[in-house]
Amino acid sequence: MKKQNVDKEEVKRKKEFNKGRIFVKITAGVLALLMVSATLGTLIFALI
Repeated sequence: MKKQNVDKEEVKRKKEFNKGRIFVKITAGVLALLMVSATLGTLIFALI
């Protein structure tokens, strides 16, 4: 019985950790996209 409770807690922690990791990766992707677009925009305006 005690081992089952421990297993459930570990699964719950892993799920929360995975959700947080996915959120961080999506946020990092959006920021990277913004940085690249800002750089390209700057280069385009500099050339005009």
